[in-house]
Amino acid sequence: MGVFFIGLLLLNEDASFTQSMMFEKEILRLKKEIKENKDSAAYYRSRRLAIERGDDALEYIAREQYHMKRPTEDVFLLVPASK
Repeated sequence: MGVFFIGLLLLNEDASFTQSMMFEKEILRLKKEIKENKDSAAYYRSRRLAIERGDDALEYIAREQYHMKRPTEDVFLLVPASK
């Protein structure tokens, strides 16, 4: 009976160790995701502030991301050749 109890404790400890390793891996993944989201939020916050200040950021965004142009301009998009 004592051997069975000790064996049961060892098996539960192994499962607990495996679970804690799995949780540790998940924690590291989530910390990495949090850092990426903070960096992304900081980037978009700086873009928003530049637009609010009246810098040329609004025109840059309109031209580069949305391919807008003035009526008197011609725009050529250069697409890299695929290999």
